[in-house]
Amino acid sequence: MLFALELAIVLACLFYGARKGGIALGLLGGLGLVILAFFFKLPPGKPPVDVMLTIVAVVAASATLQASGGLDVMLQAAEKLLRRNPRYVSILAPFTTCILTMLCGTGHVVYTMLPIIYDVAIKNDIRPERPMAAASIASQMGIMASPVSVAIVSLAAFLAKAPVNGEVISFVTLLSISIPATLLGVLAIGIFSWFRGKDLSQDPEFQARIADPENRARIYGNSTTLLGRKLATSQWAAMWIFLGSIVVVALLGAFDTLRPLSGGKPVSMILTIQMFMLTAGALMVVLTKTDPVAIGKSEVFRAGMIAVIAVFGIAWMADTVFECNLPQLKASLADTVKTHPWAYGLALLLVSKFVNSQAAAISALVPVALAIGVPPGYVVAFAAAAYGYYILPTYPSDLATIQFDRSGTTRIGKYVINHSFILPGLIGVFTSCVAGLIFSTLRGLV
Repeated sequence: MLFALELAIVLACLFYGARKGGIALGLLGGLGLVILAFFFKLPPGKPPVDVMLTIVAVVAASATLQASGGLDVMLQAAEKLLRRNPRYVSILAPFTTCILTMLCGTGHVVYTMLPIIYDVAIKNDIRPERPMAAASIASQMGIMASPVSVAIVSLAAFLAKAPVNGEVISFVTLLSISIPATLLGVLAIGIFSWFRGKDLSQDPEFQARIADPENRARIYGNSTTLLGRKLATSQWAAMWIFLGSIVVVALLGAFDTLRPLSGGKPVSMILTIQMFMLTAGALMVVLTKTDPVAIGKSEVFRAGMIAVIAVFGIAWMADTVFECNLPQLKASLADTVKTHPWAYGLALLLVSKFVNSQAAAISALVPVALAIGVPPGYVVAFAAAAYGYYILPTYPSDLATIQFDRSGTTRIGKYVINHSFILPGLIGVFTSCVAGLIFSTLRGLV
């Protein structure tokens, strides 16, 4: 009963923090920690310092990329691809936003692409809901395939403490499973989106909207484009510095002999990522003369710092409760986890929905799962289940997609749950989890 009460406090902080949104999620974790430590006399757990410092380093590099204009180079290339192949926009758009997220480490890059995707679709008489809902979902799925995302870095840090058959699941091994699994999920979304909904010419609601000349003008509107904008040499340099740092990190992860020794062992990948992300940011500032003040004002920096505080409060609070109750949890859940490992994936999906963050969901649940006996191979296999906040259309990227779709085809249904993102989300995450399980089995992790 005492554990149930402690768990209720954790869930109450999660629910209320998620409802308030933004930085409140992490702050409520601190409030829960005070209640647990001072009133329930639980010894405070350990805050995930390594994870938080890695997040800070990655966010600093990504924010510098945005402030330097290097991100515009990637966005312009993505637009060229879409406008040259408008017929396939329902498949190309989600791949475009997913890959941008993989490169930048955050799904917030989707906001710039949404008006472009809408323009390509509506000008070619393609139902905008098809590529736009898919693009929003894919932008978030890309987080679990990005070597510089908060979520994947957090997961790698937790797995580093849970060896399989005496060997730690390396950063590269994790990505070798999560990347193809994610891309297969995005492909499934694209194929589904190609056929979803009525064609605009057969949609009576859409036809009724454009019957009014003023509405028609607003719906078809002027083109939004990055094409024709001349990009400075410094913007190209920033992009290549950032991408080069990602390549170097990947190589150092694949070949640990390239890393310097510390205590007779190669320097950990967590420290390696931190060093090279900070270095990438420094090179962009020095070589492209990026204004450091602009870095702190960027959307990427703001979102990243919110993620740091969310991980700080939630993970610390959760570790406090579960560490103190670990013996009971192992005794009661170990057999269930061994016979039904898929239950971990379902739990991760639900927690993600509550906290509206893949990194926060991983920080809250993965250490607990590993502690009670969930095999690390299943943690890798079901990594895609960390994205569950599409279930209700409350996430900023989904809400922004609805606003950018002036045709009204991307929408929230009468019963709320029947919105434009639910089916692409379910299809994408389920496909990625199945693919992840197959790849983990082939690698001998399961």
